[in-house]
Amino acid sequence: MDEPSETQTQTQTTDPLTNQFGSLNDLAHELASLQDLATRGSWRSILDKVSRARALNLLSKPHDQLIYLSYNVLALSKLRRFTEASTELDSLHDFNSHHYQYESYPELYPNRSGSMVPFSLRFIHAQLPIKLGNRQEGLDRFYLLLNFIRQRIEDKGSHNLEESVKDYVSAVREYEECIERDHSDVVAVNNKALCLMYLRDLSDSIKVLENALERVPTVALNETLVINLCSMYELAYVNHSEIKRTLSNWIARVAPDDFDASCTRV
Repeated sequence: MDEPSETQTQTQTTDPLTNQFGSLNDLAHELASLQDLATRGSWRSILDKVSRARALNLLSKPHDQLIYLSYNVLALSKLRRFTEASTELDSLHDFNSHHYQYESYPELYPNRSGSMVPFSLRFIHAQLPIKLGNRQEGLDRFYLLLNFIRQRIEDKGSHNLEESVKDYVSAVREYEECIERDHSDVVAVNNKALCLMYLRDLSDSIKVLENALERVPTVALNETLVINLCSMYELAYVNHSEIKRTLSNWIARVAPDDFDASCTRV
C-alpha cells in the first residue's frame, strides 16, 4: 500500500470540515483574529477587517462570506448602526435558500449537509426590527426563529433530544461551578439562565438573572442580560409589560449614562 504523500497528509490535517481539533483559523479565514477583536469590543476594527477582506477577495468560500457578514452585522449592531446592519442582512434575502446549504457545494464541502447560516445571524435578524422600532415584526421573526429551533429538534429525533437535555443539565452544573469561583462572572450567569430556559425551567432562569442584577448590578447590568430577562418575562407572564416597566424604572436609577434603556422593550 502506498504511503500518503505530504500534500495528502497536510490536506487531511488542515481541512476545517474534517479536523475537529483545529484552530479557529481552520474554520474560516483569520477567524481567531475576528473573535479576539469581538472579545475586546473592538467593533470598528472588525468593520475595517471585514471591509479589507472583501476588498481583497480573501473570502473564497461561501461559509467564509457568511461568517464575516455575521461579524459585520454584529459589529454594526453593537455600534447601534442598526439600519446599516439591517441592510447588510437583507442582502442574504432568504436564510433557507439553497445558496446557503452545504450540499449545494459538494466539491467544497464533501459529506456535509444542512444550513451554513450561523445561528447568531438568525438571532440578530429577529432582534433588529425591535431595535429599529418595529416591535411587531421583531416578535414575528422571533416566533419564526422558535419554529426553526423546534423543527431542528424534531429532525434530530427523540434520542438526540434526550442527549441535548443531558447536555444542558451538565452545562448548568459547569456554569454553577464558574459562578461559585467568581460571583461576578456574568457570562456564566447568563448562560446558566439560558440553559435553564431551554430546559423549560423559566422560573429558575428568571431568578438567576434577577439575583445577579441584585447582587452585582454594576457588573450584571448589560443590554444582553436585560434583553434575555425581558424575553423570559414575555414567555412566563401575562402581565409582562408591568414587570418590564418595574425593571426599566430600576435600571433608570442605577444604569450608567451609556446604557441602552430601550432593551427592556417597554
